Amino acid sequence: MAVLHFDKNELGNLEYSLRREMLSTNRAGGYMSTTIVCCNTRKYHGLMVCPRNDEDENNYVLLSSVDETVVQHDQSFNLAIHRFPGVYEPRGHKYITDFTYTPSPAITYRVGGVILKKELLWIHARTQLLIRYTLLDARSKTLLRLRPFLAFRDRHTVGRANLFADGHSYPVPGGVKNRLYEGFPWLHMQLNVPHEFVAAPDWYYNFEYAEEIERGYPGHEDLLTTGYFETEIAKGQSIVFSCSIEEADPLALEKTFEEELARRSDKNDFISCLRHSARQFIVRHGDKTEAVAGYPWFGRWGRDTFIALPGITLAQDDARTCREVIDTMVAQMKDGLFPNMGDAYNSVDAPLWFFWTLQAFEPYAGGAKKIWAAYKEPIKAILEAYRNGTNPYVRVDDNALVWASHPRYAMTWMDAVGADGPVTGRDGYQVEINALWYNAVCYALELARKGRDKAFVARWQEMPEKIKASFLDRFWYPKEEFLADYVDENGQNTYIRPNQIIACSLPYGMLNDSMKLCVIEKVRRHLLTPKGLRTLSPRNPLYKGHYGGDQATRDKAYHQGTVWPWLLEHYVRANFDMQGAAFLPEAKDILRNFEEDISVSGIASINEIYDGDPPHHPRGAVSQAWSVGAVLRIERMIEEFETKK
Repeated sequence: MAVLHFDKNELGNLEYSLRREMLSTNRAGGYMSTTIVCCNTRKYHGLMVCPRNDEDENNYVLLSSVDETVVQHDQSFNLAIHRFPGVYEPRGHKYITDFTYTPSPAITYRVGGVILKKELLWIHARTQLLIRYTLLDARSKTLLRLRPFLAFRDRHTVGRANLFADGHSYPVPGGVKNRLYEGFPWLHMQLNVPHEFVAAPDWYYNFEYAEEIERGYPGHEDLLTTGYFETEIAKGQSIVFSCSIEEADPLALEKTFEEELARRSDKNDFISCLRHSARQFIVRHGDKTEAVAGYPWFGRWGRDTFIALPGITLAQDDARTCREVIDTMVAQMKDGLFPNMGDAYNSVDAPLWFFWTLQAFEPYAGGAKKIWAAYKEPIKAILEAYRNGTNPYVRVDDNALVWASHPRYAMTWMDAVGADGPVTGRDGYQVEINALWYNAVCYALELARKGRDKAFVARWQEMPEKIKASFLDRFWYPKEEFLADYVDENGQNTYIRPNQIIACSLPYGMLNDSMKLCVIEKVRRHLLTPKGLRTLSPRNPLYKGHYGGDQATRDKAYHQGTVWPWLLEHYVRANFDMQGAAFLPEAKDILRNFEEDISVSGIASINEIYDGDPPHHPRGAVSQAWSVGAVLRIERMIEEFETKK
């Protein structure tokens, strides 16, 4: 059976099909996302979700959906499916015979003797969606009616009927343009064939988004339709519908579709699907190249960028994109910190992951001397910022360890914050932060020595030994032989968490082999699952094995047992470092554990998180950059060790 092909029985089962979501991006900030039967179940779903302009970092749902209706002998068959309170109406999913994802999402409908194929295609580097309808079979005259539903609102909200929306349609070649509100771009909807557009503005009420209701958010929306397109379609004919923020040439739509489709890669196996998914996280606009943390609701996060970047670029030898993202981030540095989300410089670890990313990038950059020549200034700025305590919430103490604390924010990657403050409060010396700090200082010294920067070496050369001595003294828990998660004024916090594995996986580490083996075994016994590492041992009374409910409930579970795939990269790296090729069978098992995931939740991708308890249901964002990046890095590690055998 073809990869990412779903048949009539699967598609007709809404419990099955509505849990599977497809995603397509234009690599310029916009995306299309919905379920495989084109029923929106989230406020984030839509056929055109994009920024309002090049400077806008947020996304807005402009085109929510398009209803297709087949008309024969004065009988109408609506192929769409929508959820309203207590009912699905219409129920067009019953006409779907199959869905395929490659080379682009395609759905085939059968209504009596009519067989209609729909192909959806986002145009790269443009904000344009093309939908091609091909009538594969028909026994009599057939009309195709297309009714767009417009939202024009922030993707994090839901819209309601109002008196301010402009429902007027303005003619353009081959169609119409609409703009519901000032400040938004015009939406041009055009066909490549003669047709009639029937202007009939009307609100449709209470579209229901089940996933939002399940997550504790408002889940009902009103959408405006400004009219519908109607045209005759003959057997064997293709009609292309274009939705774009710029006017298109109707006569060129079919050619544009074919040329763009020819550039698409085939997603014909597990790894090719993940490589395709990895490329979808990269966004280019203007002189910036950035990495989206996850779809459908995350934007650019500094921490996620550096953790994910080696996997989503270098694991497929895309050094150019890796450099572009690094340079974009460096240009946004301030006081030795990178922006984490938007303009918030509240991540203690993003600058330290920057060093780790440079280490991965070095072989592609021409070696250490070139890395130092290109990045010595940000490297020095970061280290001095930590050492001098430039940021009021981050400092290096006399013991050479990094202390980080904030009254309102959680500054590490365990960053859920509830009404009472951080859920996973880790103020103090955090284990992975100081492991990353040691790695950063050692790597900077390596680069400086090769770059013959004697002044830098003289200032920093004694620091590694101080960090190591203090780290081992404060973090090693000899009673049970593992690393404390953090240390504060009250001493060690000895909750068994996965952060300690990072101290075993970095290029420069402070633990001896015996210590590493103890940490790896502790992580294996308490935290390892087929989908990643738990964030807390199930034996801890604070452990939450299920991630669900409203935001407050979910936040309490986010880092209290929930499984994160990105941590597996460090678990696998640590084991390969200790066992070499002997770890290959287990590494291959870990990789195989994700093969089914590309068809379970986010099509062709991997989720952000999973339940801590079996069967480890996928949760969170349906496509997460550092999850995909980690699995691709594991695949690359397996390749490397197989060649060494």
